[in-house]
Amino acid sequence: MVDAGKIIRWGIIGVGDVCEVKSGPGFYKAPGSHLVAVMRRNGEKAKDFAQRHKVANWYDDANAMLANPDIDAIYIATPPAQHKDYAIAALTAGKNVYIEKPVTLNAAECDAIIAAEKSSGKKVSVAHYRRYVPCFTKVIDLIRAGAIGEPLMVQLDMLQPAKSKIITETDDNWRVNPVLSGGGLFHDLSPHQLDLMLHWFGPVVHASGFGYNQRQFNQADDSVHGWAKLQSGVVLQGRWHFAVAPEHTRDLCEIIGTKGKLSINFFGQQVIRLSNSDGEQEIIIPNPQHIQQPMIEQVNQYFRNERDNPCTVNEAKSVMQLIDCFSSAIK
Repeated sequence: MVDAGKIIRWGIIGVGDVCEVKSGPGFYKAPGSHLVAVMRRNGEKAKDFAQRHKVANWYDDANAMLANPDIDAIYIATPPAQHKDYAIAALTAGKNVYIEKPVTLNAAECDAIIAAEKSSGKKVSVAHYRRYVPCFTKVIDLIRAGAIGEPLMVQLDMLQPAKSKIITETDDNWRVNPVLSGGGLFHDLSPHQLDLMLHWFGPVVHASGFGYNQRQFNQADDSVHGWAKLQSGVVLQGRWHFAVAPEHTRDLCEIIGTKGKLSINFFGQQVIRLSNSDGEQEIIIPNPQHIQQPMIEQVNQYFRNERDNPCTVNEAKSVMQLIDCFSSAIK
């Protein structure tokens, strides 16, 4: 039971599709967490969300919500193009901030948030929530227990058809508009994968890659390839394509070690497959109903000074630097 004086009172900027199940309910279901207000530029949709989720206040203007003294923290769930400005505005208003991934359009934009966090004296965390999803914590527990020996290399494959079922559909399809998303579907999906690689195996020592729009279905690159050596010595190779034939769909992370191999998919229900001298093993751990709730609980604890930051802007910037590198134009 959390003391009433330590309950974190939240407001959400950008209460769209991602908030419906994945994240929004976590802010009123997590211990010591209360969702006070929601905002969306479309006031009718903000009101509808508020009524269905029993949220007391709704707004169609972010500045009006930021002026509410009953809000301690802001969750920014807009497209990435708006993250930096909303984060700075919220920090200036004296609120702690939790930002969706990708944290910004590019790595350079992170610096303004880092500076605002420092000058405001408030706190910022980034929603790389797979760090606390049970199936992924199981993978790193197995690795640290020596299930595959010393990790040597990681192969990431994310191959999807142009109309993939794992990609959230929106009216404006902003995820494939580089002005709003920073790139394309690579920018939307790869942060989930790349953050865990850096979190598990250390920062980047060397990286290279390229992206290009191979099939020209929209404005964004549909093909991205990248290679990196990480501080632990692990070598990472990744390939992403968002316009393959449906029969070639693939979502796989394969980690090869000196004594075995682990694999897991990132989207849908995860299945962990372990192969070593003890044989083959398959592990399925159901995801939480609201997949961000474990992370939201950690962020609440951080904002109450009960733990360290579950994901800093500097860590998220490292992910963005790798994304920038992997998706750079062919020279």
